[in-house]
Amino acid sequence: MNTVNDWSGISFNSRDPVYSQVVRLFKEKIVTGVIQSGQTIPSRRELAALLKINPNTAQRAYKEMEDQRLIITEGNSPSRVTLELDVLRQIRAELLGTAVEAFVASIRNIDVPLDELLNVVQQKYTEAQTEISQNPPGDSVDDGRGGTNLD
Repeated sequence: MNTVNDWSGISFNSRDPVYSQVVRLFKEKIVTGVIQSGQTIPSRRELAALLKINPNTAQRAYKEMEDQRLIITEGNSPSRVTLELDVLRQIRAELLGTAVEAFVASIRNIDVPLDELLNVVQQKYTEAQTEISQNPPGDSVDDGRGGTNLD
């Protein structure tokens, strides 16, 4: 998913409503910079076709995003991502909080002191950042299987 128009390879789980998964997908694309604030997004029908979902589901996702002030739709103009910095910050904080909650829940039963845990997290984060800087997305890298992997 390198561009706003790249919706291939997206699959939805069966436990959460599809419309809420679409909203989360948009939030992730915005937070990661794939979709910029102010940028026009696909129409409801286009998105339904791209994601292979019911147009009513796409409509519900857009309504939810409008209610959350994530997107703006004015008249017959195409919908676009909000320019409101507070909303954009809130999205980032929400996704980060959700990820941290999942992480904490997954390690809850491991008896580890907080300082040791923070050291491990910092080390793994630094390693990941180093790997990203050495192999930016879109760069061609050897996938270890004799082929080329385009991230």
